[in-house]
Amino acid sequence: MPGVPPSAPTGDDLLKVLSALGNPHRMRIVAALLERRNYVSELARLIGMGRPLLHMHLQRLEAAGLVVGTLEVGEDGKSMKYYDVTPFIYELTPRTVAEAAATLTRTTDPDPAAGRTAKEEAK
Repeated sequence: MPGVPPSAPTGDDLLKVLSALGNPHRMRIVAALLERRNYVSELARLIGMGRPLLHMHLQRLEAAGLVVGTLEVGEDGKSMKYYDVTPFIYELTPRTVAEAAATLTRTTDPDPAAGRTAKEEAK
């Protein structure tokens, strides 16, 4: 709907998006898909990445709602999965982060390094 501002993301949704974009490969995938939708094999060649690793990154981006994949059957009967960028806008301000934090459902820190002491980190 034009003119309707996007709703504020929940804390869990914001974490998924930030985590998905917190990887240089996934940022490159989004950039490549912004140019045009593409299928896995061609995208892998374009980015210079193996298909299994690309699939893992695409799954992460899709789970965060940043890309969408569709399975299409060509004239030759071959199935190919095409990916496209999903339009998204996230405004990061201290207020939106605080509002998102108030809705977090996770009670533990998913970062395994967060519970380490400085002495353990130095090892």
